[in-house]
Amino acid sequence: MELDTGTTAWVLASAALVLFMTPGLAFFYGGMTRSKSVLNMLMMSFSAIGIVSVLWVLYGYTLAFGVDAGGGLIGNLDLLGLKGITTDSVTNGLADYVFVAFQMMFAVITLALISGAIADRMKFGAWVLFSVLWVSLVYLPVAHWVFNFGAAEYDADGAFTGYAADTGGWIVQRLGALDFAGGTAVHINAGAAALALVLVIGKRKGFGRDPMRPHNLPLVMIGTGILWFGWFGFNAGSALGANGIAGLAFVNTQVATAAGLVAWIGMERLRDGHATTLGAASGAVAGLVAITPACGAVTPIGAILVGLVAGGMCCIAVTFKHRAGYDDALDVVGVHLVGGLAGTLMIGLVASDTSTGSADLRGLLYGGGLDLLGKQAVAAGAVLAYSFVLTYLIALVVKATIGLRISEDDEVAGIDTTNHAESAYEWAGLGTAGSGSMLGSSVPTPVKVTS
Repeated sequence: MELDTGTTAWVLASAALVLFMTPGLAFFYGGMTRSKSVLNMLMMSFSAIGIVSVLWVLYGYTLAFGVDAGGGLIGNLDLLGLKGITTDSVTNGLADYVFVAFQMMFAVITLALISGAIADRMKFGAWVLFSVLWVSLVYLPVAHWVFNFGAAEYDADGAFTGYAADTGGWIVQRLGALDFAGGTAVHINAGAAALALVLVIGKRKGFGRDPMRPHNLPLVMIGTGILWFGWFGFNAGSALGANGIAGLAFVNTQVATAAGLVAWIGMERLRDGHATTLGAASGAVAGLVAITPACGAVTPIGAILVGLVAGGMCCIAVTFKHRAGYDDALDVVGVHLVGGLAGTLMIGLVASDTSTGSADLRGLLYGGGLDLLGKQAVAAGAVLAYSFVLTYLIALVVKATIGLRISEDDEVAGIDTTNHAESAYEWAGLGTAGSGSMLGSSVPTPVKVTS
């Protein structure tokens, strides 16, 4: 199979865009938390880059994308340490090393997404151990189910003809559910994991009583802009080619994100009487999350509908944590789990054969039956259940061994200074020592000036 340089160039650039999303996520989460925890949020995202990148080369890629070891559940070990992959290795026109890099970045940001749920209170060492266990036991199997199409087959002339039966993941190859860029493997997976983790670790001190507002909204907006920009690599890059499907995914990503933003601030305006920058940022991310699985299956009109539904649903969902009593600090459950479910299930409603290329892959509103919607529901439910149960068990193991949570005194003082011996902002020059929260801990004392 000859190398397609256009395809390789596009996917290589897309891999870099997806990597850029993780620092964007770090800024997004960092601005949303209190000033005494911002460095810890940045560290959890950047540590994800380091941890996952190493694991991916050692055994992650082969377990996710190796030929199925049986039942569509996990890959084999033939590619351990990327053994057998060379600079001449090409699959369907794409250099194998480029695909390795592209999927590595997906694994990185999926882990990083979880960190927003446990802001202010998880030991950094516990996060590192949790990261290794979660990627190994949860992400890699799910990535195999959703992203591994199987072993490529070619005819006598070297032309790609499809994938060998029973060599890929059960969701994509056996069930036949659609997930273009990771609504299940990334967002539902991370959102379900976040819910399980916060149930084990417990609430922050003062949750539901003390104000815990974002300390830096400009930083949130910068992070949102980076995420929006990088997401074009995430979604359009998943076409694995510089082609019309990539163009469709690009347009759908843009309009769904815009619709999510509009829906969220519209809901705020109706409910609260004002639209907020945090709402605009959250709505944009909700739209990005929901269109991720659907961007190759819907028309641009369908994408707008996906964004509107996700923006409205997620805006409502983020308030549910106060009624239910779980402390999802930065709304990972409300945005990524709910948004991922919305986008995955809406494929069964608004998928169009003009996008999927098959009359058998039409949503209910486009003349299809319930078959596709049923497949989407099975895929979403399976990933949600597996991720929640395994994450809950992993969190219990970490809690019983090295402990999950910092002490109450350390939480009050701030996890940045107690866990990392650093502070994001130097208040000493303003007349106070330490690095407490701008929203209620150590703030500069005004100096009275007399004439």
